[in-house]
Amino acid sequence: MDGWLPQPATEEIELVKVMHALGDPVRMQLLSVFLDGKEHGCDLSGLGLDHLHKSTVSHHMRVLREAGVTATRTVGRNRLVQLRKADLDTRFPGLTDALLTAMGR
Repeated sequence: MDGWLPQPATEEIELVKVMHALGDPVRMQLLSVFLDGKEHGCDLSGLGLDHLHKSTVSHHMRVLREAGVTATRTVGRNRLVQLRKADLDTRFPGLTDALLTAMGR
């Protein structure tokens, strides 16, 4: 069945959970990919994460989604992930811009 995986509603996104999710170097590396605003498949080859087991990457993706940083939807057997920029900007104005600046973008 196609659809969105569970994630918090915009008004339920908590800053503490977002900051915890972003407090890991691997998740920050994933975030750097999602900051372009596009949907990305879960094929993360070429991101320098090849040394991580697939289940570890899945864990990091789940943490980002459950914190409200990303949204994931299934299409057939594929999962597409995108940054919840509008939702984060609504809850925490300037947060994504600060992240872009901190990451040199």
